Amino acid sequence: MASWNSFPLQVTYEALGWFAFFSWSISFYPQVILNFRRKSVVGLNFDFVLLNLTKHSSYLIYNASLYFSSAIQNQYYKKYGYGEMIPVAANDVAFSIHAVLLTAITLFQIAIYDRGEQKVSKISIGIVSVAWLTAAVCFFIALPTHSWLWLLSIFNGIQVFMTVIKYIPQAIFNFLRKSTDGFSIGNILLDFSGGVGNYLQMVVQSVDQDSWVNFYGNIGKVLLSLISVLFDILFIIQHYVLYPTAKKGSKWVDSSEQDEQVREHLVAPDQTAQENV
Repeated sequence: MASWNSFPLQVTYEALGWFAFFSWSISFYPQVILNFRRKSVVGLNFDFVLLNLTKHSSYLIYNASLYFSSAIQNQYYKKYGYGEMIPVAANDVAFSIHAVLLTAITLFQIAIYDRGEQKVSKISIGIVSVAWLTAAVCFFIALPTHSWLWLLSIFNGIQVFMTVIKYIPQAIFNFLRKSTDGFSIGNILLDFSGGVGNYLQMVVQSVDQDSWVNFYGNIGKVLLSLISVLFDILFIIQHYVLYPTAKKGSKWVDSSEQDEQVREHLVAPDQTAQENV
């Protein structure tokens, strides 16, 4: 098993990992708090939340299995070499657990708060159903030969796919409404910080080990960071450049008059948005 060559790089790796953990973890709270203050989820795309739950659940299965299972770790070493380090850290597991819990809380808020005319699209329900059906079929394929590392690659692929598509409904939603009201920009800013920290953490490990197996051995984590950062930039542009009047200063948008304006935006375009997404 590999060990760290540089203590300063090891400390930097741990610091960046926990920085990403706290940034990503805290990023869930602005939206939850915004929903709670407004007692409304109008403006938050439900497809985004449903796809996000599937994404984080898949990522949790991948991280927890590779981090805790010695059998899967042995399969990883056989494939990539015993001189390599397992590309999953404790902060990855902690983040995944926290992400699943907070996304589930957001779904609960969708169930109990005012949601106007919004609903989850049939397309998103179909995508999620196919994803979990695929995972179930692959589990039974891997079971006879105990090909657990291959099975984890399936879950890794699911979380990457969900990462790619989960942002699209909200981005289109904002575009059709010409507004980001009801969608927390604090979530995005923190998510952006976490994505950058996560990517830098992998770079530090690769520099210390003088090997880039850390990247192609965990391509899901690489794509997760890059895709998240790119969409975060898009949301930042939507919020601050394209639709800057959607917010007033840094105050929460929670007045009944503003909520009614948001609902008026949603009544007409929401049907088209959900079908197209």
